Amino acid sequence: MFSGIVEAIGIVRAIETVAAGRRLWIQAPFVEALSLGNSVAHDGACLSVIAIKHRFYCVEAVQETLNRTTLGDLDLGDSLNLERALPVSARLEGHLVQGHVDTVLEVLDVTKVGGESFYFSFSLPEQWAPYVVEKGSIAINGVSLTVAGVEKGAFRVAIIPWTYQHTTFSQLKRGSKVNVEFDIIAKYLWHWTQAYGVQLSKGASHLSK
Repeated sequence: MFSGIVEAIGIVRAIETVAAGRRLWIQAPFVEALSLGNSVAHDGACLSVIAIKHRFYCVEAVQETLNRTTLGDLDLGDSLNLERALPVSARLEGHLVQGHVDTVLEVLDVTKVGGESFYFSFSLPEQWAPYVVEKGSIAINGVSLTVAGVEKGAFRVAIIPWTYQHTTFSQLKRGSKVNVEFDIIAKYLWHWTQAYGVQLSKGASHLSK
């Protein structure tokens, strides 16, 4: 489990293609604190550390992960938002993030709002729209954010200077692809209402007679 508060920006230093998918060697400032098996979110995708060597650690992304995220498009030298898994005693600064990316969406527009603050707009296909509400939580490339506005086919978030300077948001532009994890509470509530809403409605109607 993660909070969506990025700890560091990692750099891809080596890529290996294997039968199961891809192995990524990442340079990060917290490598010395890692142990084999630790979970680290990479642009929002949770991967396990399988090897550590000098200033680098290795993770493996299987085909399911490559299909659902942008990790399959990474090249040498690319940057990633990194966050280690939360300890039980940690203060939850962002929101509950699983590290399970739901889909990849596209940046539609980037608008500067004075100083170094920005509005980032993203595509929102109809199938994902029920999970996005104004002032609700969303994780984009592993960053915990609040939805600033929603319209048909799109939503936007506000990025403050600190987030812009300390994550890979400064590298995003129109047409960039991002990993998105929708709020787990929203997903469960929508699934529950779709699966049981009609039955509960009928039951309530029957009881009222």
